[in-house]
Amino acid sequence: MKSKHYLLIATALVTVIFVAGNLLAQKVLTGVQLDFTENHLYSLSKATKEKLSDIAEPVDITLVYSRSVGQDYPAVRAYAARVRELLKAYEAQSGGYVRVREIDPSPFSTAEDEALAAGITAIDTNGDDPLYFGIIGHNTIDDQRVIPFLAPEREVTLEYDLTRMVARLDDPDPPRVGILTTLPGMSAPGGQGGYTLLADIDRSFEIVPIADNFQSLPSDLDVLLVAHPPPLSDRQEWLIDQFVLRKGRAVFLVDPAAKTAVGQGLFDVSTAGAKSDLGLLGDSWGVSLSMDAVADAAGSLPVPVDLGDGRVEEQAHPLFIAAPAGDMNQDDLITADLTRAVNFGAPGALITSDLPSDVTFSPLIETGPSPSYIDADKAVRDMTPSDTLKAYQTQPGPLVLAARLSGPLVTAFPAGAPALEEPSDPVMAELARADAANAPPHISASLTDAELVFIADVDFIADDFYIVPGRGIVVADNGALVLNALDALAGGGELSRLRSRAPSLRPMTRIDEMRASAEAIYFRQQAELEASLNEAQGRLEELQAIGSTDGFFQGDEAADLTDDERAELTQLRERIVTLRGELRAIERDYRHDIDRMEATLKAINIWGGPILIALAGLLVWRRQQVRARRES
Repeated sequence: MKSKHYLLIATALVTVIFVAGNLLAQKVLTGVQLDFTENHLYSLSKATKEKLSDIAEPVDITLVYSRSVGQDYPAVRAYAARVRELLKAYEAQSGGYVRVREIDPSPFSTAEDEALAAGITAIDTNGDDPLYFGIIGHNTIDDQRVIPFLAPEREVTLEYDLTRMVARLDDPDPPRVGILTTLPGMSAPGGQGGYTLLADIDRSFEIVPIADNFQSLPSDLDVLLVAHPPPLSDRQEWLIDQFVLRKGRAVFLVDPAAKTAVGQGLFDVSTAGAKSDLGLLGDSWGVSLSMDAVADAAGSLPVPVDLGDGRVEEQAHPLFIAAPAGDMNQDDLITADLTRAVNFGAPGALITSDLPSDVTFSPLIETGPSPSYIDADKAVRDMTPSDTLKAYQTQPGPLVLAARLSGPLVTAFPAGAPALEEPSDPVMAELARADAANAPPHISASLTDAELVFIADVDFIADDFYIVPGRGIVVADNGALVLNALDALAGGGELSRLRSRAPSLRPMTRIDEMRASAEAIYFRQQAELEASLNEAQGRLEELQAIGSTDGFFQGDEAADLTDDERAELTQLRERIVTLRGELRAIERDYRHDIDRMEATLKAINIWGGPILIALAGLLVWRRQQVRARRES
């Protein structure tokens, strides 16, 4: 046999061995991978692995993706590959209990019918075909859960969304949420006639109302929601303390100036019921609520202000704060996927002191860099924007409006359960004694690490703060914040501590740092200038009202003004013009350094490669010329 025949046979054998080896590896090593990415992008978290190992019944996951349409969008195409890889990891880790398939819903196909029937969103691409990119989940009893659209910007919450879907399909019974509140809008029977938020909670959870005079808490609650609670007895605080130590899942909404809890009748001037706090429990956890309300000129919302004589004008009010989504904690699932602002009304501030060891306090939402404390008794009433600015005393840094506390806790009652205070009614007293006899024994430390969410406002859950009256249009993420908190905590155990995955896109950290530094300076200067501008405009309106009501600039000629007042009026106008000019100037300077660096990077990216290639070519040409001279 000739050597070329040996070569052909050897080549054929090597090819067969190579193909067979690949097929065998795919069969034997399915799901095995080495993840060398910096943030372990393709590795499942411990929480997900534990959940997948506990699945009792098979779960079917269907990835709906329009391949031909998605190819035209690089971000969608890259994200689809990420989703596909992650779903393969779920399938491999679950030992076959998670079954994954993919469909391509081309127009007028059965796959498109399946996607539309499940509620997958059809995204208009301004082309012939829409883009479908979502996930459908089913369990063995035909319960269904859907992610309508997998937006690339939600990549940080991808693993949590998938794990939550699997968990809910594996255990379809809705989580039980106990609600303790004095707000009528949060205690309406069946959620009907109350706040929109209460109806939203009722759609996703089983609500268990807790009476003001409760003598026990249901043992099967998944999460406790305390929204502006009544004054609690020692026994009631102990019951909440023991629930937190055992279950560790609770959301607290407290407020030093709850406007929605104060009577607004003609003769009702009492502020009774306007305050709530964390009491003895907060002292034990190292978290307390400020006694004063918080104002923030940088985040002021425009609200209608009564100017008298039947005139109403919208003015920016520092006591009504819009916290933008971009400034919230992007590393916590509760706030990472919020896309709109959260509107607060005269909130308080969360203050930490003597936090227990191994406990983490993570701010979720903060004010701008230059907030102010305002007396709560005044803030709960109708303070005008000008009155608020007159009382404004800038704090040295942002104040915390919402936060999460995580870790093991100890009891606020080291001496044990307080004595039972029996009601005077004999029947109620007998029931109280029965509840006390059936209460679990006192424990002194957490059986499971606590996950507590605190929000220093209760007004923000009222419909008027985030829903257009009469139209039902949601304009802020107030309700989504509370629903996200309940949803994250109701997952239980490791799932409630599952944080966002690192995005696959690598950020330009230096530019981000420059932007953050510039924003800190810009917002501080802007807040100071706007406060001065509002004060000057307020004084200008006072003088003009004294001088004349016929025109905006008639005060100079008015006989009612003294010479000093006319001089002050002129100075105020000049100061307003100067302040507005300074505001425009800092807005121009805000992005100067960032724009210059971005321009430099663009120049390097666009021209750097061609210039290097040209220099290399010149170097090669030069060396050839030198070599040719030597040879000649």
